[in-house]
Amino acid sequence: MVLAAMIMTCGPAAAQEAPPARVISLNMCTDQLLLDLAEPRQIAGLSPFAADAARSFLATQAQALPILSGSAEEVMVLRPDLVVSGTFTKRATREFIRARGVTLEEFAPVRTIAETKRQITRFGEITGAGAKAAARNAEIDAALAELRVAAATSRLRVLPLARRGWVSGANSLMSDLLAEAGLVNAAGELGIRTGGRTTLEQIVHLRPDAIVISHDEDRAEDQGLALLLHPSIQTLFPRERRILLPERLTICGGAMLAEAMRMLASQLSQLKPRDAAAR
Repeated sequence: MVLAAMIMTCGPAAAQEAPPARVISLNMCTDQLLLDLAEPRQIAGLSPFAADAARSFLATQAQALPILSGSAEEVMVLRPDLVVSGTFTKRATREFIRARGVTLEEFAPVRTIAETKRQITRFGEITGAGAKAAARNAEIDAALAELRVAAATSRLRVLPLARRGWVSGANSLMSDLLAEAGLVNAAGELGIRTGGRTTLEQIVHLRPDAIVISHDEDRAEDQGLALLLHPSIQTLFPRERRILLPERLTICGGAMLAEAMRMLASQLSQLKPRDAAAR
């Protein structure tokens, strides 16, 4: 009887570790994964950007949870079981946390839909949310299938254009998303790999079929948005040559990716190639 009890105690179910009770995120993208997959009671703290509605897809959920300054000392005071961060979080902060025996899991910026799904799976594993992670990946697969059906067949050239002429490069999540939609990221023609700045002159010379923007407003609140209202940009890219994808849908990989795909699919029908003679 004692032997049988020992075998039962040492079985697979008993060997499985309990999910971490207190998790802290130090990065906006890991904030999104934590908010989406973990139980609210597990979240001991989020990064300073988690409640930024312009960039954080789950900002509303974040507002009800502790927002931290991001300092290593603050993390240690809260005594977490697990800390999740980006690979670009300050090295000194990461080393400080590890040196004190706290489990730290790092997530690199994703550049493809496949990488996004792998991160979601891994996040589910370390937080005890495997079923939620699988459901999220299934939702992304469904949205991707819808996007492929809606995708244009003509391989239109588009340029993802943000504040101050910032362009998402050919080796980026945005570019992978566009490729799945049957579009070509024209940033590759500028030699921009992951991201970089371009000029008004380069955009006019490049003459993509459309631009992808995160804001579509009639006035610029600051110099960062002024480029999008330049007469040359307005003439080359009227409403029917603009794809609107808010930054909070593409800056990270996670729950927002399915929404980005659905939004992109709904706008594909408006896009038309420029006449070859006009290029």
